Amino acid sequence: MTPERRERILSVLNRRQAGLTVVLENIEDPHNIAAIMRTCDAVGIQEIFTVSNKPPRVKKWGAKSSSSANKWLTHHKYTDVHECIRVLKQRYDKLMTTHLAQDSVSLYDIDFKASVALVFGNEQTGVSKAFLEAADGNFIIPQMGIIRSLNVSVACAVSIYEAMRQKTLAGHYEKRSLPDEQYNTLLEQWGYEEE
Repeated sequence: MTPERRERILSVLNRRQAGLTVVLENIEDPHNIAAIMRTCDAVGIQEIFTVSNKPPRVKKWGAKSSSSANKWLTHHKYTDVHECIRVLKQRYDKLMTTHLAQDSVSLYDIDFKASVALVFGNEQTGVSKAFLEAADGNFIIPQMGIIRSLNVSVACAVSIYEAMRQKTLAGHYEKRSLPDEQYNTLLEQWGYEEE
């Protein structure tokens, strides 16, 4: 392993954010999932959650559009929405869903310095009733046009880049947040070798 590669792995792992995750519920287009994975890697999200009770359209999600991001992420897959919610509630302080509702808050009003799981729903039907009932709140991305929604991968990117902005200002990227056991496991999985 070259010194540059060693340094890159340590740099990336030291900036992974344990207090931020993305949850994808019944996303059908594999290109959307791949694009989201790539963006999660870019902002330092290590773990993503997918819930799907529908058969996948393809076995390998958009390998080209993800730029192999899936191999650098920890992907938790569920078929039972209630089991996924139970795990998320144990691990994150807030569960926020993307949903157009009267009580929805602006993305920019979410405090991303806290531990947050962001839930993005199906391209046509949105987030399920189970997630809406379990959520601590709903959020929207402010928009000025006639169309009131964005493509799910774009909505996710906008949202997690706002989270990264807040976390950067709060100094979250300056200190390691992954627990020791997870950090060491990822070092091994990523092929890290001591000098």
